[in-house]
Amino acid sequence: MSKKRCQEILERYHNDRGNVTTILQDMQDTFGYIPEDEVEWISKELNIPSSSFFGVATFYDEFYLKPRGKHIVTACCDTACYVKGSDNIIDTLRSDLKIAAGEDTSDDGMFTVQKGSCVGACSIAPVVTVGKKTYGNVAPDQAADIIKDVK
Repeated sequence: MSKKRCQEILERYHNDRGNVTTILQDMQDTFGYIPEDEVEWISKELNIPSSSFFGVATFYDEFYLKPRGKHIVTACCDTACYVKGSDNIIDTLRSDLKIAAGEDTSDDGMFTVQKGSCVGACSIAPVVTVGKKTYGNVAPDQAADIIKDVK
């Protein structure tokens, strides 16, 4: 556990307790995700059940309970992209990056592959984004090119 970093978060909320969502946002800003050990520690220090933290963290898609990759690769999976094969793109990306079943992040910590919602580029479906860069009309066999472009 990174006690010093947790202590800094704790000090911000010790007197007024803050709210669980704000504490989780600070934890994610600090660690890049919500580490279970740190949640347990802060919940004890603030006398807030850890289930309150995990209930909020698992409800909102913006919170992550596992470390994420340096590069977030998102394939749109809404209707236009789905119909044009976004699931095949995700499968290809996961295979190319050797991401294990049940995981989202490559072993080297460089890439996280995830499904996403519409980015408003239906005319160029299927769409993949990496950070702020958008790739349109992506075919599964182009997935490797996207990864090479990022590297």
